[in-house]
Amino acid sequence: MATLGVALVFGLTLVITGVSTGFLTEANNTVNQMGATAWVVRQGADGPFLGSSPFSDHTVDDVRGQSGVTDAVDTVYTHRDVVKGDSVVSVNVFGAPTGDLGMPRASDGAQPSEANQIMISTKLKGYPIGSHLLLAGHPFTVVGLVDDSTALAGTPNVFLTLAGAQKVAFAGLPVASAVAIQGTAPAQLPPGLAVVSNAAARDDLLRALGSARSSITLMALLLWLVAAMIVGSVIYVSVLERQRDFAVFKATGMSTPSILLSLGAQAVVLSLVAALIGIVVAIVIKPVFPLPVTLTINAFLLLPVVAVIVGSLASFFGLQRAVSVEPALAFAGP
Repeated sequence: MATLGVALVFGLTLVITGVSTGFLTEANNTVNQMGATAWVVRQGADGPFLGSSPFSDHTVDDVRGQSGVTDAVDTVYTHRDVVKGDSVVSVNVFGAPTGDLGMPRASDGAQPSEANQIMISTKLKGYPIGSHLLLAGHPFTVVGLVDDSTALAGTPNVFLTLAGAQKVAFAGLPVASAVAIQGTAPAQLPPGLAVVSNAAARDDLLRALGSARSSITLMALLLWLVAAMIVGSVIYVSVLERQRDFAVFKATGMSTPSILLSLGAQAVVLSLVAALIGIVVAIVIKPVFPLPVTLTINAFLLLPVVAVIVGSLASFFGLQRAVSVEPALAFAGP
């Protein structure tokens, strides 16, 4: 029972650590899908998405003329709701001209080419190609799908033309959130503009999840503490039940290190078996978990190592108790 309890704790630790990794993975995937090598934003803005500060969509003409820039397009980002009957689903809205830069390729169907067309993530359920949806009060026809495209903790991404996104985000005003560029980042830009990297764009998407990631880290530490307490309790109770045995061992000449080694081995074996079962638990839980979970090979390899460390440390009090057993106890009455 103790092994299964520790295994469940280890499995949950893997899953919530995978959630934190999943946030990073989906942000990386979203930025990489855009095909940009860098982004031009208003000076002082944190990035092209959550931290953007809109500017005129004619700014792209100044950026295209810079040395090293091979392509540049206006992009728009906003966060809006899709309404279907009585249900409301929040989505991340990305807008860019039809083409490869600034907009991912469709895994099924096509990219939007008109202001009333939309390409959606497969995570936005119930909208096959050809169906209609209401986004922020505006009707759109679904023309394409993108596999598992999400950001901001599993929120589905949707993609519009630049005109469509301007209609949704800025009431049709000719403004943009950022300029996506390909090529070398320009050394000089018109006053009021700055260049940010893809890494900064990813951090911009993750900024809203900072508190959540900190909470997940704290939760993981608490789960490791719970696992250590379970292992430590098992070893301590085992020592209490076997005090007479340890006294006999000492009275017959068995060395203290040998006794401690047997107890330490018990803790390590318990932790290792629990870690292996915990990996299976995490794999089973992952598909039904409501948030994106990324389980990496490194996490699977690290878990047994950490489990051994936790088991060894958790057995400390039990080992102390075993050392304090007097050999005379072997000759005491019942």
